[in-house]
Formats: sequence, C-alpha cells, structure tokens
Amino acid sequence: MLVLVVVLGAAVLHATWNAMAHGVPDRLAGFALLGVASGTAGLIAIVFTGPPPAGTWPYIVASIVLHCVYYGGLLASYQLGQFSQMYPLARGTSPWVVAVVSIVVLHQMLAPVELAGVLLISAGLIGLVFIGRSAGRAQTAALLAAAGTGLAIAAYTVVDGLAVHKMPVATYMGWVFMIQGFIVPVVALCWRGPAVFRQPRSAILTGLGGGIVSMVAYGLVLWAQTRGTLAAIAALRETSIIFGAIIGAVFFNERFGPRRALAAAVVVTGIVLISTS
Repeated sequence: MLVLVVVLGAAVLHATWNAMAHGVPDRLAGFALLGVASGTAGLIAIVFTGPPPAGTWPYIVASIVLHCVYYGGLLASYQLGQFSQMYPLARGTSPWVVAVVSIVVLHQMLAPVELAGVLLISAGLIGLVFIGRSAGRAQTAALLAAAGTGLAIAAYTVVDGLAVHKMPVATYMGWVFMIQGFIVPVVALCWRGPAVFRQPRSAILTGLGGGIVSMVAYGLVLWAQTRGTLAAIAALRETSIIFGAIIGAVFFNERFGPRRALAAAVVVTGIVLISTS
C-alpha cells in the first residue's frame, strides 16, 4: 500500500512539473531552467553520496542519454501539439513496452490480475489522448514525437529498474540528475545563446521550481522500483495523465468531458486491480 501511495504521489508531482514546463511561454528556456535546478540539486546530492559503485557507470550513462532523448522529444511534442494530447500519449506508450520487456527480458512474471491492471491503465491513458481529437495529417509530427518520447520513457524505466538494485537510489539519482541536468542548459546556450535565459521573473521561478519538483517525483519512483515489480510501477506512474488532464482543464482551459472521464475511470480500475493483487 505504501508503494501505491508513493507512486501516485510521484504521478501528481510529475504532471505538475510538466504543466510548469508547458506553462513557460519559451519552452526551450523552460526546459533549460529545469535542467539548471535539477543539475544543481544533483550536484549537492553527490557531495554527500560520493562516487557510484564500480561497474555501475554504464547504467548512469545509459539513463542520461535516454533522459536527454526524452527531454528532446517532450520539448518537440509541446511545441507541436497541445498539452492534454501530447502528455497522455507520451506517458501512455511506455507501460505496454515496459510490461513486455519486464516479462520477456527480465523474467518478472505478473499475476493475471496485475497484468489486467497494466492493460487497463494503458488503454485508458491512450483513450484520454484520442477521445474528441481529430486525426488530421497536421498532427502526424506531433503524435510521432510524443510516441517516440514514450519509447524513451520505457527505455529509461527499464534501465532505472536495473540500476537501483545495484547502487543506492540517492547515488544513482544524484549522478544522473547532475550530468543530465547541466547538459540541457548547455545545449540551450549553444542553440540560442545567453538570451535564452533572459526571461520574465515568473518564468524563471516556474522553470527552476519545475526542476525541483521533477527530481522529487523521480526519486519517489526510483524508491518504489526497489520494492515492486517494474511493469506495475511503470503503469501506476502513468496515472499522472489523469492529474495532467485535470490540470489542463483547470489551468489551461482544456475540456475534460464525459468520455474522457470514462477513460479516466478505466485507469482507476486498473489501479485498483494492481493495488489489490
């Protein structure tokens, strides 16, 4: 039950920091500021945790690369499409992939009820994307970017699930966030120059705050991965889509509607199945 509460809390925080990043008018600047905050927090963490254990650098490097791909895909998705469509598709793609990998590659067997929960959560999340949306050709690039982001999420979820069993969570998290966090603002500087950080005070505070929130959310999920099956946790964390839809309706004036509420109910049913299995 504690793992369930922790992962759902992480889902709320994840939807929050994504909304914060989306809310910064200059999206590149928003992600750069996120990186500054998370990189600084990671630097502080490694001062206390020290270097990672021998033989664990491949996990750290792989996670950093995949997170950079993830941020690039997410940035492209938010520039091309709406928050309430891109965010669910990016997050809803990964549980299926993680479930397949965890069963076929990692041999983590899921109980039938737990597998049904994963499938329901994934189906409900995808439903949240397409209900009430047109499928015009203009959206193809946005949808591909979001789906590619989902594959990156699935990949780093598997890497993280393996890594946290080989080193302390705080050590792993500190090094990943410190290196990956500072890569993002460096890329932004090379792309746009110092002007990228000349933003209104509100945008700067939102971006920096989003970086801290994202790190807390990530840390909670890493802790949960040391205590539960990877596929179930991957599915549960994607319930951030529900919270993202609520945030979109309240703060971005995006419609929720009865059909999307039904899709959200399917997700909740999946959560209940996983939590009682």
